[in-house]
Amino acid sequence: MTTDVLRPHAEQDHAAELAALAAADDRPRPPAWKLSPWAVVTYLLGGTLPDGTEITPKYVGRRRLIEVAVATLATDRALLLLGVPGTAKTWVSEHLAAAISGDSTLLVQGTAGTAEEAIRYGWNYARLIAEGPSERALVESPVLRAMRDGKLVRLEELTRIPADVQDSLITLLSEKTLPVPELNTEVQARPGFNLIATANNRDRGVNELSSALRRRFNTVVLPLPDTAEAELEIVSRRVEQLGASLRLPSEVADLAEIRRVVTVFRELRAGRTEDGRTAVKTPSGTLSTAEAISVLTSGLALAAHFGDGVLRAADVAAGIHGAVVKDPVADRAIWVEYLETVVRERDGWDDFYRAGQEILG
Repeated sequence: MTTDVLRPHAEQDHAAELAALAAADDRPRPPAWKLSPWAVVTYLLGGTLPDGTEITPKYVGRRRLIEVAVATLATDRALLLLGVPGTAKTWVSEHLAAAISGDSTLLVQGTAGTAEEAIRYGWNYARLIAEGPSERALVESPVLRAMRDGKLVRLEELTRIPADVQDSLITLLSEKTLPVPELNTEVQARPGFNLIATANNRDRGVNELSSALRRRFNTVVLPLPDTAEAELEIVSRRVEQLGASLRLPSEVADLAEIRRVVTVFRELRAGRTEDGRTAVKTPSGTLSTAEAISVLTSGLALAAHFGDGVLRAADVAAGIHGAVVKDPVADRAIWVEYLETVVRERDGWDDFYRAGQEILG
């Protein structure tokens, strides 16, 4: 495991688990895959190998969703992971690439400014001027390298990319060939090549996929956690991992405090309290699981550096306030109402109510 970087790649951080799975894996593997589909699913969802090795869960959710995603990548169709912000789309894509190709670094980050060169290829213009079009002047994109090497390539925020750039994927995904007319040649994908794209379904209408491009993908929708206990497990696990990687000199976060943050997020997302008795207004933000993890990690830092090392209500109140109040007028009114009608009346939440009021000023 690499220890001198802030965040190792998945294949580095979990190298021991991947090696153990490869050693125990006696099932058929698609061409160029490091593991069989069964082993990839076990790596994502966790399990115990015959020799007693524990594989930690990387994703907590429905098994069938991960099975469909893995099976898709074993075919000639690309995979689109769709969901609201914070549903672990990027996390899942990274771990799929690590388990299948042993390399999660072939990545294109989609933005409104993503050019076609980021998906196809570009040129080293100094060499191009000096030598003309040549192999040495060609600058390979992550997609082209994945095709050459027979690996998975990841494309983040597909719907953020301009439509004309998106369409450059159509021939590439259907023909598995990337023409390079300047060199009168082409790059044909090797076995093992495929593409995992992610998209935020709140971005619909930004740059909708054409029907021709959408047909090249099999779409798997990653939902928010079904239950409070599932979300609690996800948040607890990630907060512990992040606290350790950031070397925060604080105790492991109190499960009761984590549960409180998860409860607030779930109630405001759902528009009702856990017991179903009280309706609450929903703020404009997503209040995702990822944001809950961020709030608690920031709280751990506050407790470690400005408190006694124990996570308390005051350490998470500011983070929750920031996550909820995106609109300083409408969301602030919603948060004040939630504090007064729900938090104030809830047994054992007096400290959180006082901390929330203090942040409001």
